[in-house]
Amino acid sequence: MFTTRPTLQGTFGMVSSTHWLASQSAMAVLEDGGNAFDAAVAAGFVLHVVEPHLNGPAGEVPVILAPAGGEVRVLCGQGPAPAGATIEHYRSLGLGLVPGTGPLAAAVPGAFDAWMLLLRDHGTRSLAQVLRYAIEYAEAGHAPVERVGATVETVRALFENEWTSSADVYLPGGRPPAPGRLFRNPALARTWRRLIDEATVAAGDDRTGQIEEARRIWRQGFIAEALVRQAGRPTMDTSGAHHTGTLTAADLAGWSATYEDPVTYDWNGWTVCKAGGWSQGPVFLQQLALLPGRLPPYGSADYVHLLVEGCKLAMADREAWYGDAADVPLDTLLSAPYNAERRALVGKKASYELRPGSPGGRTPRLSAHAVAVAEGRPGFGAPAVPVAAGAGEPTVAGQAPPADGPAVALDVPPADGPAVALDVPPAGGPTVALDVPPAGEPAVRRDGATRGDTCHLDVVDRWGNMVAATPSGGWLQSNPVVPELGFPLGTRLQMAWLDPGLPNSLTPGRRPRTTLTPSLALREGVAVMAFGTPGGDQQDQWALHFFLAVTHGGLDLQAAIDAPNWHNDGFPGSFHPRGMRPGGLTVESRTDPAVVEDLRRRGHDVTVGGPWSEGRLCAVARDPRTGILSAAANPRGMQGYAVGR
Repeated sequence: MFTTRPTLQGTFGMVSSTHWLASQSAMAVLEDGGNAFDAAVAAGFVLHVVEPHLNGPAGEVPVILAPAGGEVRVLCGQGPAPAGATIEHYRSLGLGLVPGTGPLAAAVPGAFDAWMLLLRDHGTRSLAQVLRYAIEYAEAGHAPVERVGATVETVRALFENEWTSSADVYLPGGRPPAPGRLFRNPALARTWRRLIDEATVAAGDDRTGQIEEARRIWRQGFIAEALVRQAGRPTMDTSGAHHTGTLTAADLAGWSATYEDPVTYDWNGWTVCKAGGWSQGPVFLQQLALLPGRLPPYGSADYVHLLVEGCKLAMADREAWYGDAADVPLDTLLSAPYNAERRALVGKKASYELRPGSPGGRTPRLSAHAVAVAEGRPGFGAPAVPVAAGAGEPTVAGQAPPADGPAVALDVPPADGPAVALDVPPAGGPTVALDVPPAGEPAVRRDGATRGDTCHLDVVDRWGNMVAATPSGGWLQSNPVVPELGFPLGTRLQMAWLDPGLPNSLTPGRRPRTTLTPSLALREGVAVMAFGTPGGDQQDQWALHFFLAVTHGGLDLQAAIDAPNWHNDGFPGSFHPRGMRPGGLTVESRTDPAVVEDLRRRGHDVTVGGPWSEGRLCAVARDPRTGILSAAANPRGMQGYAVGR
């Protein structure tokens, strides 16, 4: 099996993340005596700096942690809808969907408080020690990856004409960030320095006291005040109009991140741990529960067909039953009788239907928009159906290959400017991820209708502590930069429906269902593997394929990440404009052509993407018998790295 690099092995510590600077910063914390949780927090804040198009401090992060010798826990860094975020309010504005950008889409920010709780309860380092790396990269500068500047170019007109505070940060001198030129965010560095100074004055040398003071400042101090001011500014969003948000000081002061038990499923000697039904995490578990006792050969057409059809059924249940506005019947959804009944729906041909089940005999309810796009009709705000391949992913990966050469990734050009060329890979190597606009839409949008994506990080240390986290939201293209702070609000409320009475209806005080879904796997009750990926609705597709490549295909971590991957869009997407591509299946061009043709004969509407366009996984592992640690990272996109020794 071809691999782009080796699976790393050692005994001291291992880190894998979607950016090399975050990975190395986490490793520096481990080398300095910190544990996996200290390292994860440091890496998380570095990701805010070096991948601002993919996450930010006012976004969100679910974390799954396994302290050595302790119980696995989920740390929920997904904030709820503000008190004023009612369906009636949004409908009164003439909206059928929550806008994809702007303050109306902002939930209560969740990422910062989750990182602070992780540091307080499980870390050993001080606030200043974990923030030093992010401050240094924001203040002294870092060499940005190509995608930061390319993302800024897609919203240049918006920044210059509307979101001018964002232009101040991301278009200094009229130029976007570019490789080979140091990019700085001094406002963000000042925010963290002031936070540390105020926390130190209030709490002295008390580590826990400093962290608690930092949490208070975020919720009630200068940061909270700036966030609320920003939410109250009329802002152009994807509706094409200017709106103010609903976030208030009371919303910020009244919420904090929380711990909860994971949802688990036992499969072939493995126990997989996921976040609950407020996330899409149980989709992974439902897909496992739908598998037959004997799987087809790894990578065969039978194998891919089985997984695609099972995914459609699980995602249909996600649409009907997941959310924080109602109880999610997970016990039934994961039960053997229910899945035996659902498994019988998988036929020899590809399904083009949205088929949620009826757990406990209950009748599924779907949003009017979901019903419309499933029937091939435009829904609220949807320009047309079917949608572009990958529409359920905030950032779509793809390449434009030459006729007879290796794929070359090009940035989508601004409307009146040339395309920006990215690195040309060696023949047979991975290419750089490329944003593709929704079908029929221009690459540059004046209303901010661009896609963001997500980051991921995994850490395991020499003591056996293990953590997986998927930070996202608060993208530079999601909301204007808060000028006093150097980062924007998030847009996670776009996940919620404006139909009443659904599990994922927009509801004050309730979390919008998130696509963010880190994974942690146990053997005999001991944490042995942490993994995850960016990718929106694709996350629990790509992650399942990776997991089965390891557990069923017998591949090591790097080979499982490098293996040809795929995804389907046969369900309503989670991101504005929330389209669906019935029967749509996208595979990498490295997939066996005979498998592709077999899938087409079965009725799958197959799109062959670039050779390295599907999946962006990270993973770490620990063998409890030997103490050997392992790590691997995704080569797609040319920025994910694993480090360790």
